[in-house]
Amino acid sequence: MSLIARITLLGACLSLAAAGGAAAASLEPVGQFEQPIFITSSPGDPNRLLVVEREGRVIEADGDARASVGDLGSLVSCCEGERGLLSIAAAPDFDSSGLFYAAYTGTQAAGGSTGDLHVDAFRPSPEGGLLREPIITIGHSDYSNHNGGQLELGPDGYLYISTGDGGGGGDPLESGQDVESLLGKVLRIQPQPGEQPSYAIPPGNPFVGKPGKDEIWAYGMRNPWRFSFDRQSGDLVIADVGQDEREEIDFAPSVGSGAVGGAGANYGWNCREGLHAYPGAPESCDSLGGFTDPVFDYPHTDPGGDAAHGCSIIGGYVVRDESLGDLYGRYIYADLCAGEIRSLLLPDGGGMAVDDRSEGLSVSTPTSFGEDSCGRLYVASNEGTVYRLSGEGEPQCPLPSRNGGSTTRPSSSPRRPRLHLRARRHGARRVTLIVRITPCALRAGWGRVVLLNRGGHRAARSPLHPSCVARFHLRVKGRATFRALLPVAGGGLVRSPRLRLRRRH
Repeated sequence: MSLIARITLLGACLSLAAAGGAAAASLEPVGQFEQPIFITSSPGDPNRLLVVEREGRVIEADGDARASVGDLGSLVSCCEGERGLLSIAAAPDFDSSGLFYAAYTGTQAAGGSTGDLHVDAFRPSPEGGLLREPIITIGHSDYSNHNGGQLELGPDGYLYISTGDGGGGGDPLESGQDVESLLGKVLRIQPQPGEQPSYAIPPGNPFVGKPGKDEIWAYGMRNPWRFSFDRQSGDLVIADVGQDEREEIDFAPSVGSGAVGGAGANYGWNCREGLHAYPGAPESCDSLGGFTDPVFDYPHTDPGGDAAHGCSIIGGYVVRDESLGDLYGRYIYADLCAGEIRSLLLPDGGGMAVDDRSEGLSVSTPTSFGEDSCGRLYVASNEGTVYRLSGEGEPQCPLPSRNGGSTTRPSSSPRRPRLHLRARRHGARRVTLIVRITPCALRAGWGRVVLLNRGGHRAARSPLHPSCVARFHLRVKGRATFRALLPVAGGGLVRSPRLRLRRRH
C-alpha cells in the first residue's frame, strides 16, 4: 500500500498524545498548514522556518507571521497516490538570493509526462513570482507511488536526491537493482542553475567510467522517503519504506571530514526487504550479493511491549539540540501508522543500532521530520499541525562548518547585521515591502525602528518586530526604487541593497 494511501486510511485514527513515562522532549505546536510535507529553514537564519505544503506551496513561518516564498501549484501534480511537492533545500545564500531547490512530481506544464520527478531551482523574479531553472527530470509516469523526493545539500556541498523505485508493488520495473535507472536510488549532483548543462557530476561518484548512471551515489532502495545527514559527523542515514513486512534504516558513516560515506552501496531491494530475503524477489537476485544490510529494521505486526512496529517509516535526524537532554546524539524517527516518536543509537564503528525506545510522544499520521539551521527538530502531521520538539531552555545555535561538523558563533563577537528587502504584490498598485534583518537575535546597539527610503528620500518608518522583521504597506503608481535602513550604535546606518519596482498593468 502506498505511503499516502496509508495516510488517507489512518487520517482520524490517532491524536496527539503523551504515552506513559517521562519524555525528554515535548511537542510545541508551531502552527497549522495545508498538508505539510517537509520542514527546513534558511541556512543563515533558523527563525525563517520554511514549511512545504504538498499541493505546491512553500510558506515562511516566523512566529505568528506567514509569508509565501512561492507557489509551484501550476507545475505540481497532486495529489493522486503519493504525488505532490515533496521537499525543498534552501541554497547556502538563500537570505540574499532567495534560491531554493524543489523536488516534485510534475504536470505536463513542467515538461515530460504527468508524474515525472523534477528537481528544479527557483529564485525570486524581479517582476514578482519565481524564476524556474530546471535541473533534472526523471521519468516516473507509470505509477503514482514510490517517488522518494528528499533533497539535502551534503556536508561536501553537493545536492543529494532520493528517488523511489517507480511504484507499483514489489518493484515491477525492477529499478532497485538496475544501475542504468535513476529510480530506487540516492543521487549526487552539482546543480548549475541557469547553465547548460544544468548540473555536473561531482568527483567521487562511484559509477563514473563504469556501467551505470554517473548520477548514482547508492542504490537498491524501494522508497527512501526521508534521509538526513548528521550535522555534527556528516553520517548519512536513510529510512527506506518497506513492502509488506519490514521497515528499515540504512546507515553510511562519514569517511572523513566533509565527506559522505556509502558510495556505491547496494541496500538490497528488491532482493531483500529489511534484514530478510524478499519473498517476491526475481530470479535475477539468485546471482547477486554484496548487499549492505540495514542497521535496524522492524515488523509491520505488533510484537508487543516497547517495540517498533507500523507500516511506513518516517525517517528523522540525529539529535544535535542539547536542550533535548538525553535525546542528544540519538536518531529520532516515527511510523506513519503507529504515530509514535521513537529513537535509537546508531552504530559507532560497525554493527547494528541499539537501544531503540519510545519517547513517550505521538503525532497523528506523521509525514516528515525537519531540522532548522540551529539544529532544532520539527515534525509534521498530515492533519495540518507542525510541531517543534522542545526541551529545557533554548539550544545554542550551531552553524554549519566547512568540514561537515558544527561551530558555535561566540556571542561576544556578533556579525554586523544585514538587511534583506523584498516585495509582495497585492494587485497592480498595492505592495508590501518586507525587511528582514540577520542575524535575528536583537543585539545591543541595534535600532528598534527600520527606515525606508524611496527614490533617495525618507518615505516611512516601521517598528522592528522581535522576529527582526519590519513591513511597509505602500501604493506604487509608477517605477520606484526603495532601500531599507537600520540605525545602529554611534549614529551609523546599515543599508539594504536597492529594490526596484514598477507598476503592473
